[in-house]
Amino acid sequence: MTYHPLGVFDLLFAGLLLCLNAGVSIGFRLGLERTLLIAALRMVVQLGAVGFILKFAFEQGSPGLTAALAGIMILVASWDAVARSNHRIGDAWQHWGLGASAMLFSGLVGTLYCVTLLIGSEPWWSPRAFLPILGMVLGNTLTGVSLVLDTLATTTRRERAAIEARLALGATRIEALRECLASALRTALLPIVNSMAAAGIVSLPGMMTGQILAGADPVEAAKYQIMILCVIAGTTALGVLLAGIGAVWLLTDNRHRLLSERLVSAPGQDATSVR
Repeated sequence: MTYHPLGVFDLLFAGLLLCLNAGVSIGFRLGLERTLLIAALRMVVQLGAVGFILKFAFEQGSPGLTAALAGIMILVASWDAVARSNHRIGDAWQHWGLGASAMLFSGLVGTLYCVTLLIGSEPWWSPRAFLPILGMVLGNTLTGVSLVLDTLATTTRRERAAIEARLALGATRIEALRECLASALRTALLPIVNSMAAAGIVSLPGMMTGQILAGADPVEAAKYQIMILCVIAGTTALGVLLAGIGAVWLLTDNRHRLLSERLVSAPGQDATSVR
């Protein structure tokens, strides 16, 4: 099988399938027609723009351009990660800083590990290898970071009395918040664990499917998918751990007291903070 380029009419016929979504929304009065239309338009514009940008970056092969695009990807992913949270830890900059630092460190570590030790890309900053892998890593890590911050804030608010009791009895900040942190980490890691469990039996992941459609040997495509899933899983674990521990430090002070005023509801929520 050889690569088959898609034309405009191919995409239009594919887009007709979205009528099923619209039909369900109209039939059950879900009110999602406008949201669906906006999401579809955003998808087309964003993916089309990214395609042209990546094509230009691949042709240039510039390390500066690669670094600039990677920086933009990390900033947008960081903002998206914290924007999904129903609760905020600290002020807007502190909350964003938690997500951004976790995404930056884990994303770069995972991507560099992959392109240097696993793929052996030459040069290691080649945009054709670096940017797609960074995108896959960030796409999964941002979900984990968002979940760990939101779950930790929610459970800390719910368990506030128990946490303060442990602190009053001499527990350290980590000991007092251990159960909340463990619950948040478990919630954040479940999506990637489920993805790995379903890969191959329930679903063929995107990277493997893309390579097969492009004409690659299915066994080699499976090897690459195994590699990238391992990288994504490890990077997600690193990101959620950094974000979780950072949130615990931000919610407490050096005297091991709970700073409940730093638990703030995101815009649109009822309560503004824990009293």
